[in-house]
Amino acid sequence: MEHANQTMVTFFIIKGISSLPSLQVLIFLLVVLIYLSTLGGNVTILLLVCLDHHLHTPMYYFLANLSILDISSSTVTLHKIIGSFITGEKKVSYASCLIQFYIFSCLSCSELLILTAMSYDRYVAICKPLRYSVIMNCKVCVLLSVVCWVISFIEVVPYLALLSKFSCYKSNVINHFFCDFVPLLNLSCSETSTLKLLSLLEGLLLLSFTPFLLTFTPYVFIIASILRIQSNIGRRKAFYTCSSHLTVVVLLYATLVCQYLRPITADSLESNKLFSLFNTAAVPMLNPLIYSLKNRDVQSSLRKRLKHLKYW
Repeated sequence: MEHANQTMVTFFIIKGISSLPSLQVLIFLLVVLIYLSTLGGNVTILLLVCLDHHLHTPMYYFLANLSILDISSSTVTLHKIIGSFITGEKKVSYASCLIQFYIFSCLSCSELLILTAMSYDRYVAICKPLRYSVIMNCKVCVLLSVVCWVISFIEVVPYLALLSKFSCYKSNVINHFFCDFVPLLNLSCSETSTLKLLSLLEGLLLLSFTPFLLTFTPYVFIIASILRIQSNIGRRKAFYTCSSHLTVVVLLYATLVCQYLRPITADSLESNKLFSLFNTAAVPMLNPLIYSLKNRDVQSSLRKRLKHLKYW
């Protein structure tokens, strides 16, 4: 885009995952398959939690929140890939791009906080089992989830406000498949030092490190409590109750570290697309599989529902 550094852009062009024409059909089919799997798995989890009273517990309440987040984040980020292949339209308005960035960032932050709440739930279940029903009552669960959602939607507002003030860009072509923070920052020729400082102080410390610390600290006490259990069966049962959550947490944070905690270069932007695709597509698809494959309650509930459908 000529003179992009002198005028405010009115639209962006989303480059996508790959610009190679020979890969477009394969990418489209893969994204559709992943998206449908994500919807199917997470909607199934939501229905099971809503319909089965045995799953009306704090852990599954937070799992339902996680499923909502997975469905939403996948829809927000992958819809453009699917839409652009069908219509051929890769343009997105400036306002829509900022809205997409804001919603995706809020959902990502909410997911980290919900996982933190789930970590606290597992801590209470294993370390304070006799007081579990008192501590993790319905009001506490609702309050924790509401706080997670509200904090997320407030914390991202400063980023949106600063991005909306950017008056010049080197180009209007975003080398990504959605409007993410790093590609937008890399394109800007405005003064970005304030936003970079905010990203370092608030983003890294408050939005990333604090949830990381609050998520993994309870596991220090959980592991210590499990090691004090005398029987091997008891230890395995205790670890089994938190293994699914721990798997999801490790998977998510490993992806985020690879995606964001690296220098911003042309090469890193290309690899970031792959990590971002894994984070926004593969992880939401894997989450219900991890919880269903490693959870007897979910498996039992699913079998009952399938049996009812068979005789319906």
